[in-house]
Amino acid sequence: MDFSEKDSVDAVLASFADTPDPRLHEVIEGLVRHLHGFLRDVRPSLAEWEQGIEFLTAIGQKCDEHRQEFILFSDVMGASMLVETMEAERQAQDATASTVLGPFHVVTSPERALGDSVDSLGTGEPCLIEGSVAAPDGTRIPGARIDVWQADEQGSYDVESGGRQPLGNGRGLFTADDEGRFWFRSIVPAHYPIPTDGPVGALLRATRRHPYRPAHVHFIVEAPGYVPVTTHVFVEGSEYLDSDAVFAVKQSLVRDFATVDDAEAAARHGLPNPFRRAQFDVVLQPAGS
Repeated sequence: MDFSEKDSVDAVLASFADTPDPRLHEVIEGLVRHLHGFLRDVRPSLAEWEQGIEFLTAIGQKCDEHRQEFILFSDVMGASMLVETMEAERQAQDATASTVLGPFHVVTSPERALGDSVDSLGTGEPCLIEGSVAAPDGTRIPGARIDVWQADEQGSYDVESGGRQPLGNGRGLFTADDEGRFWFRSIVPAHYPIPTDGPVGALLRATRRHPYRPAHVHFIVEAPGYVPVTTHVFVEGSEYLDSDAVFAVKQSLVRDFATVDDAEAAARHGLPNPFRRAQFDVVLQPAGS
């Protein structure tokens, strides 16, 4: 039977008819229908289709243990945030909002004690980030794990700094105390461009989109019996809060990194005076709720 535009979807779906996993069958069927619909709508030439395949191939070739270009592509297309948003609809409204993982969670964060600094360079504006982890009813969660990573004051992560930063700089894995509290020292991160030296950067240039993200610190917070949350803390007043290249800003995640002039508090935390401080309390949804 000749393959035709009119019957293309039916022909391809028939080839997947014996897929044993119901969810896989549902996903494949949706993909085929939308992919063929896209092709009929756009009607690419063979040369354009080959160019598209070359673009996806280049994305894969750009990935390594320190770089995830496919996540970056998903991010700039808004796909990552759409999946996050749909997932959030299944979570408690009073849980901390989630947002994108980003392409730089590719290195295991070093274990650090509460109060330690994630910054080993000492070249940025010192700050203290503190908070608590609790259930929606306010019950504190002792022993919660808080994984953090961030760019430096020049807007780059350790894995993309060309050796300027040691691996692990800007990263830390902390354990909340018996009252669910956590605190650590860092520097105020800068806004920065996502990597533009690969195919995703070429796409942004071709479409005249800027590559910038507002200043933020990444968090993954988890505890047994609770749904983990992947989120950010955004620096209030940062550039690009209204035009994040990956659409990840949520107002509930924006925090004031306020200037604190308190010599006693600075000495207690091992910081110069004055310093900057941000408060970020995390609420985790109980698993199965």
